[in-house]
Amino acid sequence: MAKIKLQNVRLSFPSLFRKATFEGAETKYEATFMLDKEQHADVIAEIKKQIAAGIKENLKGAKVSSDKIALKDGDESVRDEYDGHFTLKAANNKRPKVIDRDKSPLTEDDERLYSGCYVNAVVDPWYQSNAYGKRVNFNLLGVQFFKDGEPFESGSTADEDDFDEFEVGDDFEI
Repeated sequence: MAKIKLQNVRLSFPSLFRKATFEGAETKYEATFMLDKEQHADVIAEIKKQIAAGIKENLKGAKVSSDKIALKDGDESVRDEYDGHFTLKAANNKRPKVIDRDKSPLTEDDERLYSGCYVNAVVDPWYQSNAYGKRVNFNLLGVQFFKDGEPFESGSTADEDDFDEFEVGDDFEI
């Protein structure tokens, strides 16, 4: 199957510089991309077409339930920010290429990629058929920062007024 280019999509749950962890175990580099149902209608249709062709070719036309396909309707999610979007989760054991608008490499310290910013991405579908069942997954190949967006998490931190003042030697009971 061909690589799929996602342009001007929102980034959610990025683990692009370090592998994500799940229940204390390191997993993969990953990200979820939000495709606006109106703005990205053509891309969504092409992805669905590739998925259908891939299931026919690689999974012998097997029925694959929607919860086993990495492209999901955001309106069916519990996350409010996904409303009006399709989400596509992609992952890779190998660290993806991560670049800025000018194609220069980005590092975690640059703090350019965060949940809510807009990116371009390259993903590649793959089809799983093993003891864990039949699934449609996507490899995460690369991410390019496109523009800033409203962060999903509050990004706020505590300030001095959130704490009580105490003197050294004060005893506290727990």
